[in-house]
Amino acid sequence: MRTFGLIGYPLSHSFSKKYFTEQFERDHIGDCVYELFPIAEINLLEKLLEEGPGISGLNVTIPYKVQVLPFLNEIDEAAAFIGAVNCIDISHKDGQRHLKGYNTDAYGFEESLKPLLGEHHQKALIFGDGGAAKAVKYVLGKLGISFLSVSRKMAKDNILYEDVTADLLKEHTVLVNTTPLGMSPDVSSSPGINYGFLTPQHLVYDLVYNPEETEFLRKSREMGAATKNGMEMLYLQAERSWFIWNQS
Repeated sequence: MRTFGLIGYPLSHSFSKKYFTEQFERDHIGDCVYELFPIAEINLLEKLLEEGPGISGLNVTIPYKVQVLPFLNEIDEAAAFIGAVNCIDISHKDGQRHLKGYNTDAYGFEESLKPLLGEHHQKALIFGDGGAAKAVKYVLGKLGISFLSVSRKMAKDNILYEDVTADLLKEHTVLVNTTPLGMSPDVSSSPGINYGFLTPQHLVYDLVYNPEETEFLRKSREMGAATKNGMEMLYLQAERSWFIWNQS
């Protein structure tokens, strides 16, 4: 029996467990299970792996996406750039356990964004500057799209919301929200920009997927912009984990 699972703390609910359990049932995969491993501190990862020798792969969620890095033998390019891991492949080489970390959020964002891009999508504004924003920056850089980060507080290389002018919005036709603004239950909030300056030339992407249409997306759609929420990204990053765990 191959075991996969999710580490984090606490783990009150999990998209990953529901997703993989349903996949195993749908595809009649009887030799795999997906479990939740709510470890109270990252140092307990070693104990978990020792007591569960059948663990072949793990997803990683808050608060361990960064804390897990010292426990890994290797990380891929995206995870190295972003500085965070949300998927671990566990193999054995010469009798030794080998842990390789990946960031599948970047893959999910890239694959869901690319079909929407046109030639006029050359510059982007990223709202927020946390961990999710780093994955977005990695992908935009890879795709050759220049970007500015917009945040509430002044920081290096960032601009403030009040700096987002009509001219700036005219030039930056890709907008990406990486903040929790608009996420349930605070559904009435949205990034503080003037949506009246948006046009059908704009592509507006919100990493939030609950609700399905945030205020950010609704206001943008009403101005004719193309919109996309984070649900497909969520599914794609999960599919990528399964690919990684089965590529060898």
